[in-house]
Amino acid sequence: MSEKNGAMDSRMRFMLLFSRQGKLRLQKWYVAVAERDKRKIVRELVQGILARRPKMCSFLEWRDLKVVYKRYASLYFCCAVSAQENELLTLEVVHRYVELLDKYFGSVCELDIIFNFEKAYYILDEFLLGGEVQETSKKDVLKAIELADQLQEVTSALVGEGRGVVGEGRGVI
Repeated sequence: MSEKNGAMDSRMRFMLLFSRQGKLRLQKWYVAVAERDKRKIVRELVQGILARRPKMCSFLEWRDLKVVYKRYASLYFCCAVSAQENELLTLEVVHRYVELLDKYFGSVCELDIIFNFEKAYYILDEFLLGGEVQETSKKDVLKAIELADQLQEVTSALVGEGRGVVGEGRGVI
């Protein structure tokens, strides 16, 4: 248990998405961890979760953390939280992220994550901030993503027309 100014640190430590073959598709770390340690953690958790039988519980006590995972189609969604955290709430956070991905991609699959990983990260960042839920409304998260998509389209169009190119005196984006 870590504490900051007397308050228990209840945020998510990290989220991993990996395939049934053990290929890491997305990783988001909410605490500082050395790259070598990240690789070791990912390897340990992926191997451990993939070795479990499908009917086994989706919660693990691992080191001083609680690991919550859920398989959706060919992807595993895995989160680590403090041992005192409510695993059902964490499972609900995972499920909400999957719902957001489904809504955005229209029945998300592993290929959507592979080819649109930046969008998967963006959706996660709109939903979670610093390992804590920042927005519970699916509608509001999807609206923010839609606005960002529109901004990106407008920006691409302006740059394509030669407007908004930095350093040419035609405007700055």
